[in-house]
Amino acid sequence: MPATAEAVQTKEAVATAVAKDQLKAFVERIERLEEEKKAIADDIRDVYAEAKGNGYDVKALRTIIRLRKQDKTERQEHEAILETYMHALGMI
Repeated sequence: MPATAEAVQTKEAVATAVAKDQLKAFVERIERLEEEKKAIADDIRDVYAEAKGNGYDVKALRTIIRLRKQDKTERQEHEAILETYMHALGMI
């Protein structure tokens, strides 16, 4: 049984409305997450400021945080390459 033009238009309208609602939901979720990300970044900045106020070197803290994200093997490989480069440049 062939579909009428009106039935096809109705199905397309429903599909468009669903896609529109889904798109809006994605955008709103992303916006909410971006707001949370900004709040977390502000909190991290506050912690670094507090650490600095207590006499800690923020640059060293950032380095430690970066190194702790690496696994031991990756960190050792990075340190070996760094040492090789420093030796080649006469820094050690």
